[in-house]
Amino acid sequence: MSVAKKEYKRVTVKSLVDMKKNGEKISMLTAYDYSMAKIVDAANVDVILVGDSASNVMAGHETTLPITLDQMIYHAQSVIRAVDRALVVVDIPFGSYQSDPKEALRSAIRIMKESGAHAVKVEGGAEIKESVKRILAAGIPVMGHLGLTPQSIYKFGTYTVRAKEEEEAEQLIEDAKLLEKLGCFAIVVEKIPAQLTKKVSESLSIPTIGIGGGKYADGQVLVVHDLLGMTHEFNPRFLRRYMNLYEEMGNAIGQYVADVKSRDFPSDDEQY
Repeated sequence: MSVAKKEYKRVTVKSLVDMKKNGEKISMLTAYDYSMAKIVDAANVDVILVGDSASNVMAGHETTLPITLDQMIYHAQSVIRAVDRALVVVDIPFGSYQSDPKEALRSAIRIMKESGAHAVKVEGGAEIKESVKRILAAGIPVMGHLGLTPQSIYKFGTYTVRAKEEEEAEQLIEDAKLLEKLGCFAIVVEKIPAQLTKKVSESLSIPTIGIGGGKYADGQVLVVHDLLGMTHEFNPRFLRRYMNLYEEMGNAIGQYVADVKSRDFPSDDEQY
């Protein structure tokens, strides 16, 4: 069943709640730089996530853990300059909010003040309750993140599907309800069974955004480099590649090299 889309000149946290209420799915993609954010925003993506996945796709780290708060702010500043319509959410990086609610607030304030972002995202449930409360009390919108939480990868030891067992599933539902009660405006659910996503989505008035969470989430998010096929070694089941830019860009650059070597570039028409 198709749902009539409302036109949003500027997407806000309230817009996302309205979309859920109206049965309209929410689109979300990552971006980490001005040029990519300009393209993503012009395509009418609802939410742009300046994700700590920049640690992987921009800096080449194995995990999201090494990226710093300063680096996240730099990426967020670049994205904000490009965006006219989308809601821009920025990950607070590992080590900048978990242990100390005061530090969590300082980190969130720095992101909002120095980048001009619209909201922050944090990973976890009851264990970060006080940090979430402190950030929200300052008037900063917070998006939650449950299920597979990459900042906790060394605790999990694997990137496999989370909450398949009943106890963990029940805890996830409790955490989702807690985050909503605290005042979060949306929750990312990563790599959990589709039926659990359905249960969580139906139990909340705020939207769920799935990545590997199946079709019952209120919206979907992917890493833009994965969607465009700029990365080629990462092949999870949930990923749909819409292009193969790794190959196409490689071919284009290879042709450029060949044209330079053969003196075909620049031509007479390409010089002054």
